[in-house]
Amino acid sequence: MIEAKNLTKRYGDKLAVQDLSFTVEPGKVTGFLGPNGAGKSTTMRLLLGLDRPDGGDATIDGRHYRDLPRPLSVVGALLEARAVHTGRSAYNHLLCLAQTQGIGAERVQEVIDLVGLREVARKRAGGFSLGMGQRLGIAAALLGDPSVLILDEPVNGLDPEGILWIRNLMKYLAGEGRTVFVSSHLMNEMAVTAEHLIVIGRGRLIADCSTEEFIERSAEQQVVVRSPDVERLATVLGEEGGKTTLDGDGVLLVSNLEAPRIGELAAAGGFVLHELTPRRGSLEEAFMELTRDSVEYGTASTPNAEGDPR
Repeated sequence: MIEAKNLTKRYGDKLAVQDLSFTVEPGKVTGFLGPNGAGKSTTMRLLLGLDRPDGGDATIDGRHYRDLPRPLSVVGALLEARAVHTGRSAYNHLLCLAQTQGIGAERVQEVIDLVGLREVARKRAGGFSLGMGQRLGIAAALLGDPSVLILDEPVNGLDPEGILWIRNLMKYLAGEGRTVFVSSHLMNEMAVTAEHLIVIGRGRLIADCSTEEFIERSAEQQVVVRSPDVERLATVLGEEGGKTTLDGDGVLLVSNLEAPRIGELAAAGGFVLHELTPRRGSLEEAFMELTRDSVEYGTASTPNAEGDPR
């Protein structure tokens, strides 16, 4: 279990984390989300004792990281996959870590095989691609067979096969009862990986709930309606309180009305329906909506062909 209690961290004039509290429970993958500059990396560094908080506390399984006698057997972390001696082979990098914790060489070979680096295990890590370096970082996190995993952007640089592999691995480890805490900017990936979400913005907690609840309460739920007479149907639905948007020829997106009610109104008005499909909001839509006021680094408007911003 990971516990953050009223964490606060300041760097000069920058308040990176503000009175942040949450608990990461074992047995499920917990996603850690937030816009750039939200304080996610700082929070993970505070959990691992790499930075000292100005206020509050952070513990792993009830203890500070610095007090763990064999930390790799309790918590495995991936914060910066490229933080390796570039002249060492993958095998020797892991062996060096293992020897500091009393871990045998057989475990080194196990994690090398697990992450798919057997064929390059004796090659220098400095020549690794981004994806291979990421796999090496994951191997280091798994080396001590820890009960807690803290992973920052673990799919960075991985190909589709690698993304599927790490997704299934995280789910498997959580299914064994381990605590899996993973930060990512890939909303679509988090939607199919994380059961629970902790979302922060400007260093403060925005949401701490299941992924399903987060989407339901933050993303607009819509119904896709296809009809040869969408304009008149849109008028009828609008009079009933529905919010309608034309989305292509003969397609209407409707919010504020449930699909059964739309069907009843269509039948009463004699409208032909070719489609009536509820559409669940996406995690990306929910995230953008809920963090709209917490974005620190905004993007410029895209200019049109005449150079005018839109």
